[in-house]
Amino acid sequence: MARRVAYLNARLLDPATGLDQPGALLTEDARIADFGPGLFADGAPEDAERVDLAGLCLAPGLVDMRVSVGEPGAEHKETILTASQAAAAGGVTALACLPNSDPPLDSVSSIEFIARRAREVRLVKVFAQAALTRRLEGRELTEMGLLHEAGAVAFTDGIKAVADAKVMQRALSYSTTFDLLIVQHPEEPSLAAGGMMNRGEIATRLGLSGISPLAEVIMIERDLRLVEASGARYHVAHVSTREAVEVIRRAKARGVRVTCDTAPHYFALTETDVGDYRTFAKVSPPLRGEMDRRAIVEGLADGTIDAIASDHSPHDADSKRVPFAAAAFGVIGLETLLPLTLGLVRKRQLPLMTALRALTCRPADLLRLPNHLGRLKRGGAADLVVFDLDRPWVVDAEKFLSKSKNSPFDEMPVAGRAVRTIVDGRTVYMREE
Repeated sequence: MARRVAYLNARLLDPATGLDQPGALLTEDARIADFGPGLFADGAPEDAERVDLAGLCLAPGLVDMRVSVGEPGAEHKETILTASQAAAAGGVTALACLPNSDPPLDSVSSIEFIARRAREVRLVKVFAQAALTRRLEGRELTEMGLLHEAGAVAFTDGIKAVADAKVMQRALSYSTTFDLLIVQHPEEPSLAAGGMMNRGEIATRLGLSGISPLAEVIMIERDLRLVEASGARYHVAHVSTREAVEVIRRAKARGVRVTCDTAPHYFALTETDVGDYRTFAKVSPPLRGEMDRRAIVEGLADGTIDAIASDHSPHDADSKRVPFAAAAFGVIGLETLLPLTLGLVRKRQLPLMTALRALTCRPADLLRLPNHLGRLKRGGAADLVVFDLDRPWVVDAEKFLSKSKNSPFDEMPVAGRAVRTIVDGRTVYMREE
C-alpha cells in the first residue's frame, strides 16, 4: 500500500510556474500526487499522514550545482555522507559534485562510484560532474560520451580553468555531438598566478599579491568566441565581476548558448571582508569590490545570472588556520545557501520567485536532471523543502553538519531557514529547535 503524506496549511511556492498561494500538497511514496490552493477543502484523506505546516513555505528542494564532496581522497575534509547531511540541513535535495577528487572523476568507474555511494547514504540526490580533461591536467579530453552515458551531468575541470584554447575548442566541438554542458572556471591562469585576493588598494595595504578582474573577463571573452563558432552549451561558474556580467549579458542578447552562476559570497561579501588576513574569506575567484557585488545582484535580478550555487569547498583547520598566502582557497556554503539568498529578498533587491528560481528549477534545467527536479509537478519527484521565510538566527559554524567549518559567515545574523527537507517523499532532515 502506498505511503501518503498530506502537507496542510502551506504557502505553496513553485518558481517554475510562479505559483505562490496558500494550499496543500499530497505525496504518494516518492512522487507528488497532487497539490494546489483548493486541495483538501473537504479534509485530507483518512489514509494519509497529516503534517500541518502552519503557514510555512513549501517549495521544491534546492538544487546546488557546484559542490566539492571530498570523497574520494579527501575524506578528512568532507564525505558524501557529511555533505549530504549538510545539504539536507540547508534544504538542498540534489547536488552536483565537482570532479576535483583524488583520483579525479575522469572515468566511468569513478562516476559509478559517486552514484553507488549516494545510494548507500540515501539522503539527498548526488550527481557527478565529470572531468573535462584527463587528470584535470588541461591537455587530453576525457571520454565525454561514455561518461555522459554513465551519468555525468556536466563536464568541467572544477576549480581549474581550461587554459589551452585549442583544448577548449575541441571540447566544445565534441560536446555538440551529445549536446553536453561545458562548465568553465573563469580565471586566466597566467594572469591569476600567485594572486591571493582581488587586486586593489586593500591587497596593497595588506601586502598581498592581487588577482586582476581581467583574469575573469578575458577567459570568458575568449571562450565565448569559441562557443559562437561551435554552437555548444557553455556555462561560466561563480561569476564575480561587473565586466563578466556585462560580457555574458551581451552574449545572451546575441543568442550565444551561454549560462552562468554565482555564489552567495559574491553578493553577500566584498574584498573588505578579508579584513586582517581572514583566510575563511579566501576564495577563487576572489571576493571583489562593492561595484562588482552590486553588478552580481543586478545580474541575478535581470536574469543574466541563471543560478546560485553554494560553491561548497570544505577545508580542514590545517588548510585554513595558516598564514593567508599559504591558506587554501574556498568556503563551505551548503547550510547558508538559502538564508543568504533570502537576504536579497528581504532587502528588496530580488523578488522571492526570482531568488527561488535560481536555486531550484534553473540549475535543474541547466544540468537536465531527471524526474522534474526543482519544481512542483504532479507525478514528479517529491523533493521538497519547508522553510520559515523570516526566522532570524545567527550562523554558528561549529553546529554545521559539514565536516569542515570554514565559513566566512560565522556569527553573522541572518533570517530564513529550512525546517524540513523531503527527498522522494521521505523526510531526511527536520529541525528540532
